[in-house]
Amino acid sequence: MNVQGKAANVPTGADRPRLKIAIGTYGHTKAIKDASVPIEGVDADFVEVTPIIQAFRRMVRDVEFDACEVACTTYIVSRAYGRPFKALPLFLMRNFHHAGIVYRDDAGIKVPKDLEGKKCGVRAFTVTTGAWTRGILAQEYGLDVSKVTWVVDDEEHVTELKLPANVVHTPAGKSLVSMMAAGEIQAGFTANAGIGREGAPKEGWAAGAQAQPQVYKDLLPNAKQLEEDWFKRTGIYPMHGVLTIKDEIIKKHPAVVKAIYKAFVDAKNEYVAKLKAGLRDSAHDKRYGGYLKMMDDPLPMGIKDNLPTINMLIDIATNQGLIPRRMTVDELFIDPDTL
Repeated sequence: MNVQGKAANVPTGADRPRLKIAIGTYGHTKAIKDASVPIEGVDADFVEVTPIIQAFRRMVRDVEFDACEVACTTYIVSRAYGRPFKALPLFLMRNFHHAGIVYRDDAGIKVPKDLEGKKCGVRAFTVTTGAWTRGILAQEYGLDVSKVTWVVDDEEHVTELKLPANVVHTPAGKSLVSMMAAGEIQAGFTANAGIGREGAPKEGWAAGAQAQPQVYKDLLPNAKQLEEDWFKRTGIYPMHGVLTIKDEIIKKHPAVVKAIYKAFVDAKNEYVAKLKAGLRDSAHDKRYGGYLKMMDDPLPMGIKDNLPTINMLIDIATNQGLIPRRMTVDELFIDPDTL
């Protein structure tokens, strides 16, 4: 639904804040970034960061932006370790995560539980794709994630995080790509999350820069159908990116925070209307347009419509040792209805 009317008591004149904002460019954020859907009471300076993953690290480590898209698991870990920003329930990236792990044909892997006792590569342990997939494999297929050795080749965004004992780093001079090719790891996440790239996320880095040296097999080859069945049974729809706001902005300008929420919801609604009218230009358009056969809104915002999914992700972060205690929804999310 549209957020009706104007945001109340937004600052004007000299009181109007200038905010430094970093978000990806998607069908549902283009109107925000080109100001065709303006954020009332705000002079917005949008900082282009490519890949957007790099903005996550800059926000987590330096709190560089007033508002920033951050991967959901990274955000939960950041908040648990006291970072001075909080999330609005604006979920900027959604995707299902049954797919995304491949294995070597000689690994002796046929079903997810066969990963136990094996080594699986993932860019970093807190990568949201990895957290979701591990959680799904544990819930649906009985995988004990503590019995898999997770091999990482990048730093965690939150440097204070103490990783579980079954998470190890690639040896010096080796990458997940080379280790998978040599059989030193038996499985790995694809694309950004693992063997689809080499090196740490940095300006100009892109997934797919390193071609896979051989064809690997999908752990769940019928993932698309499994995802549809799972969604019908559970209503869980994994979120990947969320908009975070500096605590000082929340405290000083609550009306601005509400205006941000309103603008993003309105821009999203315009985009979903275009999807329903047949827009399928980009890969994201095709993904979200395809999801319309399962749901009326492929980009639901707010706490209420996302509560089961939020709670599952908090459970995943807790169960996988990413946060020292289970956090509450109120600790993690601003409720725009209370502003």
